[in-house]
Amino acid sequence: MITTTKTAQINLARLSPAYWRITFDNPPLNVMGPQFVREFRDIMAAIEADEHVRVVVFDSAVEGFFLNHSDFFANFDELKSIPPGPTGLESWPDILVRLTRAPVVSIALIRGRATGNGSELALACDMSFVSREKAVISQWEVGVGMVAGGGPMARLPLLIGRGRALEVLLSSDDIGGELAEAYGYVNRALPDGELDGFVDALATRIAAFDKWAIAKTKSLVNASLPPDVEMAAGWDACMASIARPATQARLKTFMELGFHKPGPVEDHLGAYIGRLER
Repeated sequence: MITTTKTAQINLARLSPAYWRITFDNPPLNVMGPQFVREFRDIMAAIEADEHVRVVVFDSAVEGFFLNHSDFFANFDELKSIPPGPTGLESWPDILVRLTRAPVVSIALIRGRATGNGSELALACDMSFVSREKAVISQWEVGVGMVAGGGPMARLPLLIGRGRALEVLLSSDDIGGELAEAYGYVNRALPDGELDGFVDALATRIAAFDKWAIAKTKSLVNASLPPDVEMAAGWDACMASIARPATQARLKTFMELGFHKPGPVEDHLGAYIGRLER
């Protein structure tokens, strides 16, 4: 029997005791603000406390957006006021580190944009599978004078190499599904019509295996993870970068172009970032 827990921005469906689906549902753009972080923290605690769950799949109910950038209309002081989590890290990096360490398999199913926070979540997951035609991944922050806060500087070089990591971070450009697969940014880019079936079959298969063996294997693979201090440094740099006058000026200009509302800028973020100083 499927049981579903709905909050304001995230839905949790227990498809079976061993297999959960976590669906982001904050239309129209699936941006991430303090409310989202608080809800995600509660879900993270539920994952850690449940002895039966073995696989969690993250997806989206918002067309065109998996998980997007931060909510720049929200109060960042409210986000910063959320107490550090069990890792000692601030709210968002705490969630990401706990997810990577959790004794369950986490899978990102990406259809639409995974911009900033969405990319960071994909990097924190154990596996990510994307729509070849509809997925777009982006670490866009440098383009507006920011530093990313969820650890891509620490995680990406280990995953795709230093040069490609710098290309992703410093170009602030959109990366389609096929290129993301070729770089090793994601596990696979699948035809859109096959994506859901593939992920569901893989999640169902793993969920049938022994949880101790899953958790032990994952913990040994996790020896390759970056240290938490690197995640903390990225968050601190991100929070400082948002307050910079140069960043605020670029964000203001970007919003005047149409950023942070449905339309072509959000749909083609990388292309419009390239126009900021033209």
